[in-house]
Amino acid sequence: MSSDTKTNFSRRGFIAATAATVALPAVAQDDTDYRGTLSESVRRNASSFRALDWQPYFSSVAGGAILVDISSRALHYWNSSNDTYRLFPTSVPISEELTRRGRTKITQKVVGPDWRPTPSMKERNPDWPDYVPPGPDNPLGTHAMHLSWTYYRIHGTHDTRKIGRRSSNGCIGLYNEHIAQLFNMTPVGTQVLVI
Repeated sequence: MSSDTKTNFSRRGFIAATAATVALPAVAQDDTDYRGTLSESVRRNASSFRALDWQPYFSSVAGGAILVDISSRALHYWNSSNDTYRLFPTSVPISEELTRRGRTKITQKVVGPDWRPTPSMKERNPDWPDYVPPGPDNPLGTHAMHLSWTYYRIHGTHDTRKIGRRSSNGCIGLYNEHIAQLFNMTPVGTQVLVI
């Protein structure tokens, strides 16, 4: 292959990649209103997974802030100095009945959590075990962050099929590698808003 052929191929590849990259944000944000709220037609679409600004949701990010958007199945994190932002895909509650919205905070953090189903979970699923120790069968994955709401957590999952879906009994689930990152960045007391 001559050097001219290599140069032309590289230029073509560069132009195609640049065009695709430039077009992607416009497509991804096309169906949003001015406040950053996602339209109904996009809520079930991967293009609804996009960065948000913290100001419409929090008065400050002092102590850090987590926004969980049930509709887009995304968790947004800002650190207290607002120089770190992370966006993670999540699993969300399977039904509106199990969904809790509002303001809460991180009250406890656990590496290698154990799990006990809540009384209402046992009522709905009587065959479930009363206790699951830490490990690959634990539905809380490798890390869990308890919220001030009883029984509610942001946690990992070993079942990666759940991420991006309505699949939880009320908690917010992340890939184990993502919950480990969030866990390390997030102090106890971090404010959380679920919308």
